[in-house]
Amino acid sequence: MKFTDGLWQLRPGVTALYAAEAYDVFTEESAFTVTAPTTVIHRRGDTLNRPVLSLRLSSPLENVIRVRIDHHASDERGFDLVGAEDGHGIVKTGDATTLVSGALSATMAPGAPWDLSFHGDGRPLTSSGPKSIGYFRLAEDAQVDPAPVGHTRAPLHLAQQLALGVGEVVYGLGERFGPLVKNGQTVEIWNADGGTSSEQAYKNVPFYLTNRGYGVFVNHPGHVSYEIGSETVQRVQFSVAGEGLEYFVIYGPTPKQILERYTALTGRPARLPAWSYGLWLSTSFTTEYDEQTVTSFIDGMAERDLPLSVFHFDCFWMREFNWCDFRWDPRVFPDPEGMLARLHAKDLRVCVWINPYIGQRSPLFAEAAAQGFLLKRPDGSVWQGDLWQAGMGLVDFTNPDATRWFQSKLRALQDQGVDAFKTDFGERIPLDVAYFDGSTPERMHNLYTHLYNTAVFEVLEERRGRGEAVLFARSATAGGQRLPVHWGGDSGSTYESMAESLRGGLSLAFSGFSFWSHDIGGFEGTPDPGVFKRWVAFGLMSSHSRLHGSTSYRVPWAFDEEAVEVTRLFTKLKLRLMPYLYQAGVQAHESGTPVMRPMAMEFPGDRNAAHLDTQYMLGPDLLVAPVFTPDGTVELYLPDGTWTNYLTGERVRGGGWRTERHGFTSMPIYVREGAVLPIGARDDRPDYDYLDGLTLRVYPGPDGETTLTVTDHATGEPTQITVTRDGGEARASSGWTCELA
Repeated sequence: MKFTDGLWQLRPGVTALYAAEAYDVFTEESAFTVTAPTTVIHRRGDTLNRPVLSLRLSSPLENVIRVRIDHHASDERGFDLVGAEDGHGIVKTGDATTLVSGALSATMAPGAPWDLSFHGDGRPLTSSGPKSIGYFRLAEDAQVDPAPVGHTRAPLHLAQQLALGVGEVVYGLGERFGPLVKNGQTVEIWNADGGTSSEQAYKNVPFYLTNRGYGVFVNHPGHVSYEIGSETVQRVQFSVAGEGLEYFVIYGPTPKQILERYTALTGRPARLPAWSYGLWLSTSFTTEYDEQTVTSFIDGMAERDLPLSVFHFDCFWMREFNWCDFRWDPRVFPDPEGMLARLHAKDLRVCVWINPYIGQRSPLFAEAAAQGFLLKRPDGSVWQGDLWQAGMGLVDFTNPDATRWFQSKLRALQDQGVDAFKTDFGERIPLDVAYFDGSTPERMHNLYTHLYNTAVFEVLEERRGRGEAVLFARSATAGGQRLPVHWGGDSGSTYESMAESLRGGLSLAFSGFSFWSHDIGGFEGTPDPGVFKRWVAFGLMSSHSRLHGSTSYRVPWAFDEEAVEVTRLFTKLKLRLMPYLYQAGVQAHESGTPVMRPMAMEFPGDRNAAHLDTQYMLGPDLLVAPVFTPDGTVELYLPDGTWTNYLTGERVRGGGWRTERHGFTSMPIYVREGAVLPIGARDDRPDYDYLDGLTLRVYPGPDGETTLTVTDHATGEPTQITVTRDGGEARASSGWTCELA
C-alpha cells in the first residue's frame, strides 16, 4: 500500500506520524525498549498530547532479532513460532545501544535523527532511517491503493521501511508467478484463488530474503502489504492494519543459512515417504470416470511399462452438490472398500480430494450446523455462500470439537484404505464471520488454511506414523512448510504457463517451502502433445510429480506414442535417482534447504544467477533447464566449473550461457563438478533398498575425498560413504561400486 505522493507529499486523505528520535532506551540483559516520539522533543511541553511509538528488540534464536513496534498496546495473534526461545541476545551499551545475537547485531543510535541499523559479522545489512517507521490514518475517501479483493481497507496502519542497497535484490513472499526478483513490485499478502497467471497467490508468506545476507519475516498472519523498491525505490516497505507490527531480521549470510534459521523459527518440513516421490496419476477434475475407467488407466500404465506409485481421485469421487460429505458416489463407486483393496493389490497408494467446505445438500451440513461447527456470521447465523458449492458453509477449525469432528470423517476414509489427501481450496475465507475462539477475521483469512491442513496432516501422522504422512495442498502461509507437499494450483496448458509455474515454485522455495509439485501438462485446457511431453520431463525432474488436468485426461497415450516413451524415460530416470533425491528430502527435513533450489540460492555469489527463473538445481548437484519452446531451443546458464550432461556424458566448461536444442526425449540436465551421485539399482518403484546394488557415479573433480550420505527410507538410518579420487581413479569406502562418469 502506497501512502505517499512522491517524495514530498502524502496522498489525499492520509495523515502520517513517524518515529522521529530514540528519546530514551530501557535495557535488560537480553532485550531493550525504545521510546520513539513522533516529533523531536525539545522541551517538556513537547511530551504532551503527542502519539509515541514503542519499540522492543529481543532475540528468539541466535542470529535472529525480533523488533516489536506498538502505538497503543496490542496483543493480537501471530504465527505459531515453534522454535522461538527468548533470551538469546546480549545488550551492550555505550554511545548507542546494541543487541547482539550470534553474528547479528541491531544498534539504536540515541536521539535524532532516527537510526536503527542491522549488521552481520560487522557488515552493514539494512537500516531503519528517518521517516521509516510510520503510523498512518486514512480518511474514508483517502486516495490509496484499494485493498485486495474480499478485504476492506482499515483506517489505521503501521509501516516499516528498511533500506535497500545498490544491487540488492529481493526474493520470496510466497508462491508468486511473476518475476522471481521482487524489486519494483507491490505484493499483497492475501490468499486468493487466482490461478497461476495473475498477481494473486494461493500461498502468501510474509517473509523475504535478499542477496545481502539477511531475511525479514513479518509476524502478522493477516494482510501485509509490501512495496519493494516501488513507492520508495531505496527501501522495502511492509505495512499492516492496526496498532502493532512485529518483524524478525534473520542473518545468514547465505540463503541456505537464512532459510535454516527461518525454518527453525517457523518449523521444518516433515520427512516424506519414499513412495510419494514416484509418479502420481489423477482422474482429472470434471472428466467422466468410474472404477472401470480407473482400472483401465492403471493397467494401461503397467502394460506400457510406466511405473506408477499413487492414484488420485479428484472431486467427483463424491456426488455432485455434496462436497464434502466424504462418501463415495454409489452410482459409480458402489464398492469403495473392495476397489481400494484391489488398487492396493496393484501396489498403489490412493489419494482422494477434499476441501474444508460443506455444501448445503451434504448430509453433514445439518449435522455440523446443529453442533456449531461451521463459521457463523456476527448475528449468529451460519455463514453460507454459493461460490463453488451451493449453500456451502466452512468448518470452523478454531473450534476444537469441530476439528475433531472433521478429522473423524477422514479416519473413516482411512479405514476404507485411503492413504493421502489432496487438501484443496482454503483461500476464499470471508471476513463477515465470527470465529469460535474470537479470532479476528482479517488475521484468520490467511491462517485458516494452516489450521485446515494441520488437522488433516495430524490424522495422517496418527495413522501412518511420522515420515509416512503426505498431503497435496494448494494453499498455505508461513509455517505451512511443515505440512508437505504443496502444488502450484490451476495453470494453463501452454509453455508460458509451464514457465510461470516454475517461477512460482522457485519463489516458494525462497519462502521456506522444500517440496513442490505442479500439474503435468497444465490444468485448464488440453495441452498439445509437444507441451505435454516437455511438461512431463519438467514434472519428473521436480520433487513430486503428478499427471492431472481439468476437463481432459492426462494418461500419456492420450497424446501420442512418443509421450509414452518420454514418460517412461523420465519416470525411470527419477526412480534411479531416488537415493539422491530422498537424501535431498532428508536434508530439507533437517535444515530447511529445498529440494528444488533457485540458482541464486545455490550460487549466491554469481551475479548471472541472481535473476534466473527458467532453470534450477534439483538437490545440490543436478542443474535442470526445462524446455519452454516448440522447437526445443533452450538458453541456459552454467556457473563456473566443469559440468557433465547427465544424459549424454558430454563435458562442458561453465561460466557462461549456452543455447541448445533438444528433442522430446532430452532436456538439459547437468551434473556439477566434483559430484558423486548415488544411483539406485531399480527403476520400477521409488521405495526400494537404496543400498542394494548402489552405484556411485563419480564426476570430474579435484583429487581428494568426497563424503555423501544415503538414508534408508524404511528405518531412517543414514549410511555415510567416502569416495576418494586419485589420479583419474576413484574408490569408495566399504567396497561400494564406483563408476567414473
